[in-house]
Amino acid sequence: MNTKHAAIRAQQRCIPPLVDRWLDEFGEEDHDGHGFVRLYFSHRSVREMERALGCQPVCLFKRYLHAYKIESCADGATITKGWRTRRIQRS
Repeated sequence: MNTKHAAIRAQQRCIPPLVDRWLDEFGEEDHDGHGFVRLYFSHRSVREMERALGCQPVCLFKRYLHAYKIESCADGATITKGWRTRRIQRS
């Protein structure tokens, strides 16, 4: 389920629905401790996508592998979507 804000941000930031689906299926989860989860593509998740889908489709969509989304832990609603500009610091 997307919030209205998330739908607007995805359109403004040109994040296609396929990338959203891949984040759900293959994305790495990072809990922030405040009730939200960040989903993003890590090296491990990209390798998993290549095994499942093949190298060709993943290489064609390489520019979308810096996308991320924030979801609520309470109801699983997508809060926002965006592009990573730096490395994700994990604790």
